[in-house]
Amino acid sequence: MMDVRALVANAGPNDLPFEDPALPGHEMVLRSARPRQFSTRTPVLFVHHGVNRNGGDYRDFWLPLVDEADVLVIAPEFPQTWFPGSAWYNFGNRVDAQGVAKPRAQWTYGLDGRVFGLLRAAGVTEVVDYGMFGHSAGGQFVHRALSLGFRDHVRAAVSANAGTYAMPDLSVAFPFGLGETGLGRDGLAAALAFPLTVMAGTEDVDTASAHFPKEPAAMLQGATRYARAQNYVRAAHAAAALIGCACAWRIIDVPGVDHDGERMSAAAAPVLSAALH
Repeated sequence: MMDVRALVANAGPNDLPFEDPALPGHEMVLRSARPRQFSTRTPVLFVHHGVNRNGGDYRDFWLPLVDEADVLVIAPEFPQTWFPGSAWYNFGNRVDAQGVAKPRAQWTYGLDGRVFGLLRAAGVTEVVDYGMFGHSAGGQFVHRALSLGFRDHVRAAVSANAGTYAMPDLSVAFPFGLGETGLGRDGLAAALAFPLTVMAGTEDVDTASAHFPKEPAAMLQGATRYARAQNYVRAAHAAAALIGCACAWRIIDVPGVDHDGERMSAAAAPVLSAALH
């Protein structure tokens, strides 16, 4: 029996082997960084790793940040063995290999909410909402989850240095837009109303990496990750103006930082701490 209280057993790092109740048999690990002054009122922040599936590294990036930020960090680690490729992680396990839609309850985008429910049920936390942070592939995971409606109990979120985006455009098929997801105009307006922060390292312009998405649909979003982040938020405000709704999205440039999860975590920590307190 998984006991999520293990995630706060000690100040600093804790690890818990875990199976998502919605995906039995798919083994993963929850990594945590607990601040020294933790209480059940400490805000909870889910931190999502990049393509290397290195949740331990991302948890460790936050270890020197959690005391000042006063947040409990939970970093889910999705191993390739059980969550292979972009389909299971960046794109949320929405469809099978033939493109047939899976039940929404099985989408990996719902993991944070399910773990948060377990934390509340176990008495680990009394807070009623949580934050999300993701870098690179994790930034893809975060913004797509929010756009597809996984916003219950989410108070604040940062998507940092994502390689591609689900553009706020219902005429472009998911995962590069929000078309063919069942999301209509009202759903798009609700997504645009959520206070999403996009963070972009100004030096995240390397296009030679094997992990930089280069397929045609990705290249239409911009020549670099930095350009894509700018275009994503610009498109959101244009979409809101077109359909006559508010847009709460914003972009924060992080000067001098490239595709660096550790430095982007440090930049995001005060932003998320302020939003969660």
